[in-house]
Amino acid sequence: MDETSAPVAEAPAATPYTYNGTQLYHIDQFLQYAQSAEASDVHLCTGAAPTWRRNGNLEPMFPDAEPLQAEHTWMIALSFLTPDQAAQVSGRGDIDFAYEAAYGRFRTSVVKQRLGTDLVFRIIYNKLRTIADLGLPESLKSLTQYHNGLVLVTGPVGSGKSTTLAALVEEINQNRGDHIITLEDPIEYRIPSAGCHVTQREVGTHTKSFAAALRGALREDPDVIMVGEMRDLETIQLAISASETGHLVLGTLTTGNAARTLDRVLDVFPSDQRDQIRVMVSESLRGIISQQLIPRKDGTGRVLALEVLTNNSAVGNLIRDGKTFMLPGVIQTGRKAGMKLMDDSIMELVEAGLISGDEAYARCEQKSLFKKFVGR
Repeated sequence: MDETSAPVAEAPAATPYTYNGTQLYHIDQFLQYAQSAEASDVHLCTGAAPTWRRNGNLEPMFPDAEPLQAEHTWMIALSFLTPDQAAQVSGRGDIDFAYEAAYGRFRTSVVKQRLGTDLVFRIIYNKLRTIADLGLPESLKSLTQYHNGLVLVTGPVGSGKSTTLAALVEEINQNRGDHIITLEDPIEYRIPSAGCHVTQREVGTHTKSFAAALRGALREDPDVIMVGEMRDLETIQLAISASETGHLVLGTLTTGNAARTLDRVLDVFPSDQRDQIRVMVSESLRGIISQQLIPRKDGTGRVLALEVLTNNSAVGNLIRDGKTFMLPGVIQTGRKAGMKLMDDSIMELVEAGLISGDEAYARCEQKSLFKKFVGR
C-alpha cells in the first residue's frame, strides 16, 4: 500500500488531556505557551508528562501534570496534521516537516512508537539577528568577504548553528550584490533580499535532498550557497567542488571542534580519495566556527562558547599532511589573527563567573586545566 493512501486512524473517543481544569487538545495550546516561556523544544510523548527544553535542560511544562496517554497524543497530532501527513504517519510511522501557524514556525517530528505517538517540536525564533546581535567576534565578518571557498559552522544539536549561519548570510546580504541560495531543512529564518538576491529552498518541499538541491543550485548562477546540513558524502563532495569553482559555500556539521570537523569531512571519502580531498580542502577552506551554548550559572539562560579557526599556510600544511591533531597548537598561536580555542573560550566564561566549574569541566578538552574549578 502507498504511504499516502494508508488509512488514517481516527482519534479514539476519549476525554482530552486536562491540566488545572483546562482541556488541552490542540497543538497551538502547547506551542504558544512554550513560545511565551522562551523554550527551545516541546516534547509531547505517550507515557510521559508534557515537557520542554529551556536553557538547555529538559523540564516539565506543568507542575505535577499527568502523563499523556496514546489517545491524547494522537488527538493532538490530528489537530494539526493534514490528511496526507496523518496518512504518512499511519502508514510509514513517522514524518518530519515545518509546522507553520499565525504565531510562529516549528520544526516538527511525529513518530509512532511502542506506546503510541510522540510529537517533538523545535521552536524557530525567526527574528533574523546580525553578527553584532549575537555577540560574535567582529573578525568573523572577514569570512563573509570571500568570493569562493568553504566556511563551516559546527557544534552539537541545539547549539545555535543555524542562527550563526543566518547571521553570516545576512552580513553578505547587506553588504554585497550577489545571488545567495540557501538550502535548508526546514527554512528557519526568512531572509528578505537586500543588497543581494536571496533564494531560499526547503528540502522535502522544494527539493528531494540537500545533494539534489546543491546540484540544481550550481545551474542557477549563484555566488553564495548556504547548505543547512552537510550530512553525507555526496553533499560534502558537491560543496567542496562548488567552493573550488568560484562559489562561497557556507555549511554546518554536528562536530565539536575544528580538528574533528576536518576529520569528519575527510573520513566520509573512500581511503583512495583522501589525499586528493585533503589538498582540495586545504586550498578551499576559509574558516571553521565551532560553538556550544552553555547554561549560565545563575540559571537565566545560556552563553556562547566559541572556537574559531581561519585558514593560513600553517593550517593548510597540516590539512595536506593529515596532521589535524596539531591544529589546536596553530589556533593557540593564531590569536592575533582572530583564532580561538574552545577551551580558552570556556576558561574565559568560568573565570568571569558566567558558567559553573562543573559545566566548564564537562565541556572542556584539557580536563587537567579545569579541575580547580570543579564544585565552584
